[in-house]
Parts: sequence; structure tokens; C-alpha cells
Amino acid sequence: MPTADVRIVDDAEDLAARVAREVALVLDSAVAQHGFASIVLAGGRTPHGVYEHIAATRRRDVAWDHVHFYWGDERHVPADDDRSNYRMACDALLDALPVRREHVHPMPTGVAPEQAAEEYERTLRAHFGTDWPTFDLVLLGVGADGHTASLFPGAAALGEFRRWVVATTAPVEPHERLTLTVPALTHGRSVFVLATGAAKADAVRCGLGSTSDPRCPVSFMATTSGRLVWWLDGAAAAHLSNQDRGEAQ
Repeated sequence: MPTADVRIVDDAEDLAARVAREVALVLDSAVAQHGFASIVLAGGRTPHGVYEHIAATRRRDVAWDHVHFYWGDERHVPADDDRSNYRMACDALLDALPVRREHVHPMPTGVAPEQAAEEYERTLRAHFGTDWPTFDLVLLGVGADGHTASLFPGAAALGEFRRWVVATTAPVEPHERLTLTVPALTHGRSVFVLATGAAKADAVRCGLGSTSDPRCPVSFMATTSGRLVWWLDGAAAAHLSNQDRGEAQ
């Protein structure tokens, strides 16, 4: 199990710019190595800032028509709903890039959540054809309660080690969600966890200070089999010990 690479930057704007650059490098390398790349997108304000930077500054750095886009979680709302992670990604990123629409794989929300989870798992299995999906890059945010994707504290989904996608319930609106499971996320070749702001400081400390604590779901990312990078601004890193900071830069 690799040690997390903790990178601490000045503020949210600096983080968005640095992550955008690193995303482009990872995806460009994957396309060069095996002809295509796959990325899991996240919802939330911090990923939104990253998407805007990619759209504005990295349009020519990646063969975007060779990239497949997936989602780590989704609210069970229509695709055009303001709360949709798919819509947010389209508005901030995908509509500005020369992507192939057939390479954009949103989670279905037009059917019941359980059926939607089954359909999305079939989509993923058809693409990867392996025991677990090996995304080239997984982007994740962190909630103040320590949740990531739609894996919330104490959720039964944290104990799912067979399925790739499950329907789950969030403690906040909209309650019905779809989410990739822990092993589906942690088999990614690179996993980037993004956090900004003082409200996330306790969750960041918990996530880096323990392994697989159901009270802090982001801590499960420590089981990532590939490269794990935490991208933090100074406020989000405020409660870290020197040991947790490691070789932070």
C-alpha cells in the first residue's frame, strides 16, 4: 500500500491550476502508453475550479478525443438539474473540450437507483473487462464530514467489496445517490483527493491519520493500490501533524 503524497499549496486558485496541470500530464501519458485514457470526475466546488482551469489552459495538452469520462458518484436527479454532477462537469469542462460524446459515460438517473447502479456497473465492466476498473485517474473531493464520492460516514456501501457501483442514501438532499464503491475507486492507477478551506481541516486530518475508519470514509482511500495524492490548500491542511504532512510541497 503506497504512502500518500501530500501536496500543500497556498490557496484554492493555486490548487486548481496545479491539479489541472497534473491531470493533463497523467491523461496525456496514459494516451501515449495505451491509446486512450480514463478519468473519474467528482462533484463539488473544488473539482469545479479544477475543471475550469483545464478548460481554460489545457485544451491543447491532451488528445481529449481519446479520453473516456466517468463519474465517481451522482445525485439521482435529472441530467439537466442544477444539482447534477454530470451537468456541472459539462458546464465547467466537457462542453469546452473536443471530446467524443460516446466517450462520456454519465451515471443513468432516469431509472430507479438500484437499476441505475446495475446499468452503470455493466458499462464499466464492458469497458475494462477486468476484476476491478483500472481508471488512469480518479478525482475525489472531501466533505466536512469526511465523506468522499457518495460514501458517507457509517454507510453500508463502505462494506461493499463485490460490486463496483451501488445505490446509497445521503444524509442531505438529494438523498438518493449512486456511487462507485471503495474497491472500484482504489484500484485506480492514480487517485487525487482534493480539499480546500478550513471547514475540511478535520476531515483531512482524519483521512490522513487513519485507515478504513467508517466514521471518515475518505480514510479508505489509503488502501489505493496505485498512486495516492492529496492536494490541499493551507486552510485544509491546518490540522495536519508534521508526520502527516510528510514530503508536502
